[in-house]
Amino acid sequence: MLEAAGFQVEIPPRPLCCGRPLYDWGMLALASRLWRRTLSTLAPAIRDGVPVVGLEPSCVAAFRDELINLFPDDPDARRLSAQTRSLGDLLGDAGYRPPRLHRRALVHGHCHQRAVVGMEADLALLGGLGLDFELLDSGCCGMAGAFGFEAAHYAISLRCGERVLLPRVRAANERTLILADGFSCREQIAQATGRRALHLAEVLRLALD
Repeated sequence: MLEAAGFQVEIPPRPLCCGRPLYDWGMLALASRLWRRTLSTLAPAIRDGVPVVGLEPSCVAAFRDELINLFPDDPDARRLSAQTRSLGDLLGDAGYRPPRLHRRALVHGHCHQRAVVGMEADLALLGGLGLDFELLDSGCCGMAGAFGFEAAHYAISLRCGERVLLPRVRAANERTLILADGFSCREQIAQATGRRALHLAEVLRLALD
């Protein structure tokens, strides 16, 4: 999708992790080691000013926020934080005009996306597609990373989802697209409703096709 928009895409030569699960469990030393590997691997690109695109809102938020909290005096950390973009932000900054996709859609905003990254760029792209969409006032999906998979939290997780998100997904017409950029959100929707939610990148690809 990025190549169709005119970008030259490079995938890092080794798997990299933002360490998000480690923060949840207080494993900051291990998270710092992972970040050092990420900073070392990406150093040439970030020093050249290349934007780093994250597809998972939790990861983008970690690059933007947790990274500079762990390494406030590291110039590469500050560069990487400033150069990290969501897909919507990158395309919006580039003035990308998507093709039209005349469909109805329900949009669920990931917690980290709402709090740290912002939804504005994504919503502008959806409007540019011509989608008839609704941003649900759904709060957290309830899955919250590993939270909803833990037996002690399972009932709470479902109660969160059943507040708004899951009933609206079940009531939606089969032709209605369900959008959720977060992996945990898509997993919660799939397990509780049987519907497959799409990432923004997949919706843009639909329009291209």
